[in-house]
Amino acid sequence: MRNRFDQQLETLHQELIGMGAMCQEAIAAGAAALLDHDPAMAEVAIAREVEIDRQEREIESLCMRLLLQQQPVARDLRTVSSALKMIGDMERIGDQAADIAEISRHLSPGCPLPGQIHIRDMAQAAARMVDGSVDAFVKKDLQAAQDVIQYDDIVDELFVRVKDELTELIRQDAAGAWEALDLLMAAKYLERIGDHAVNLAERVSYSITGRVRA
Repeated sequence: MRNRFDQQLETLHQELIGMGAMCQEAIAAGAAALLDHDPAMAEVAIAREVEIDRQEREIESLCMRLLLQQQPVARDLRTVSSALKMIGDMERIGDQAADIAEISRHLSPGCPLPGQIHIRDMAQAAARMVDGSVDAFVKKDLQAAQDVIQYDDIVDELFVRVKDELTELIRQDAAGAWEALDLLMAAKYLERIGDHAVNLAERVSYSITGRVRA
């Protein structure tokens, strides 16, 4: 019975790794669509969001089978229940990456606006947080989960920089206000992706320690 559970748990880990990779691809594609004016990347981000939704349903089904058939207790139960919570946050990450791709369709090609370099940095940092959270879950690495939580400060700081730069742009050039607001919205989505990655890391921490972070 234990061998069967361990096999299913390994399948769960692999499915989560796959879903995490899709989230990272969606974030990167959404940012590329926005900053490089690349319609093909927008399509990639939106396609990944559909795949992420499908993966969420598959992992949810696997988790329910583990709960009903194996009836895990203690740490095993926390692992499965945490995975169920994590896929909800990952689904939202996919949605927000697709939202960024949709914003890109409303921007006109032209000279780069202030804030773009920090938006790219935000996207890379957010993707790194997602990867770190999933890796921490699979490896049961509490320190790695805590590192992800701390790393959110970097994403928040970058968001403040983007907001300040775009606010100044709007003040100086009203003609560019609409595109600046679109970029600010995209940056806000990335900031929210960082928050979801923190949720992932907190679920990892709970699965290991049984304690809910205050």
